[in-house]
Amino acid sequence: MNSRKRKILHQVSVIDNLLLKEGVYYLKIDKKFDFQPGQVIAVALAPDNEPRLYSIASGLDEDYLGILFDINPQGQLTPSLAELKTGDHLFISEPFGKFLCEHKPAMWIATGTGIAPFLSLARSNKADEVTLIHGSRTLDSFYYQETFISLLGENYKRFCTSEEQEGVYNGRLTTYLKNQKQLPTNYKYYLCGNSQMIIDVREILIEKGIPFDHIIAEIYF
Repeated sequence: MNSRKRKILHQVSVIDNLLLKEGVYYLKIDKKFDFQPGQVIAVALAPDNEPRLYSIASGLDEDYLGILFDINPQGQLTPSLAELKTGDHLFISEPFGKFLCEHKPAMWIATGTGIAPFLSLARSNKADEVTLIHGSRTLDSFYYQETFISLLGENYKRFCTSEEQEGVYNGRLTTYLKNQKQLPTNYKYYLCGNSQMIIDVREILIEKGIPFDHIIAEIYF
């Protein structure tokens, strides 16, 4: 994610930088600030750099802040983030944002690393009365799926477009939503992922009669 708003940045230390799969990392940093699950932080390698926004992907009771990211080879930040080691420094803002997913019941919809805010919410025991729909191209991109399987059971639905596995739907999550005869209009629908997914899912939900103000999106660039 990125932002044009300038934030005051504070130095923190790297605790660990976990490689989840080629090009995808889970970065643990000092928990310098309290936060609400669903919030974001602005991140930069130096205080005068233009920061980028990342959803917090750790729970309230964990002793670090976590961010989940994949490398953009042409990006100004992620290739360097991937090189960080324990004890290195970077700069973050105080947490902010309103993607708090407080309404229940709800449907959470994510693609790829857009699962990050929902991981924070789940690890903070805020996944009750929730159905989570998670789309990916490959089976190894359902990051931290064991957390969601444990907490949500059958209410965690995975959709994979290029590989097959028992318990995982083969196809796009948008196809699944289109094929639903009815979607609950009393739910709120929280979307997090790439911009095209957000556009496609919002259009489907509106066609299904979901009020526009029941659709809340956080876009990953």
